Amino acid sequence: MPQRLWPPLQCTGLMTRRCTAIGYVALLAVLLAWTHAARAQTDEIQVYDAAITAPGQFNLTWHNNFTPSGRTQPAFSGGITPNHALNGVPEWAYGVTDWFEAGTYLPVYTLTNDGRLVFDSVKLRALFVVPDAHDRTVFYGLNFELSYNTPHWEMSRHSGEMRPIIGVHLGQFDLIANPILDTDFNGLGKLDFAPAARIAYNLSKKIAVAIEHYADFGPLQHFRPGSAQSQTLFGVFDYGSSSNGIEFGVGKGLTRATDSCVIKLMLMHDL
Repeated sequence: MPQRLWPPLQCTGLMTRRCTAIGYVALLAVLLAWTHAARAQTDEIQVYDAAITAPGQFNLTWHNNFTPSGRTQPAFSGGITPNHALNGVPEWAYGVTDWFEAGTYLPVYTLTNDGRLVFDSVKLRALFVVPDAHDRTVFYGLNFELSYNTPHWEMSRHSGEMRPIIGVHLGQFDLIANPILDTDFNGLGKLDFAPAARIAYNLSKKIAVAIEHYADFGPLQHFRPGSAQSQTLFGVFDYGSSSNGIEFGVGKGLTRATDSCVIKLMLMHDL
């Protein structure tokens, strides 16, 4: 694949499959332009680094996020109370090509603070990246997600995410940004800006430590006041890789609108 992430739209022959993928990208981008967001909790606390599953390979990433000290009231009427709740989801991925990975989150679930197991959502994902991101100084990609939600998980039955990925490898350091836009599909100005960023230091090929920052500033047309924004800082330990590894982190909320403490654990394995 050439250095560009997306090839020209006019192409024939062997380029047909790639052109079809461009069509899907364009369609998803149009859909995500109709947006609004009201986020309660999240099933995925992760900064994307443009790594994908090898072509023809299946991968499972199991996300688990526990809130030992958090908000004691739901974000909206009928929603889940974050305090002492465990959110999780198996994320199933398939490497289609060296630049495209398809995935689904099935099922998103919560173990509530009163011991009930409830099912929250199902998501589809399409991830487009520059090939061999790990071996490049500068790497990039774009991820799309579409969700079907239960009323206790989000106020909107349908929601989505558009996640650009940009990063650099500088010796043993990795600097990565995901300027995420969330959507509930009801207006361009109501796109919700929820960026994530990561600074990692690679102690070896298998071990890394990192600082990650997750935020939710609110709709693009009018950011929330500072005290109402979500801001969480995580200390993270990684072992292995996305094909076979673990990621563990402890997060500290920095504003009143954020859970005070969140613990995340991701288990990754090629099937």
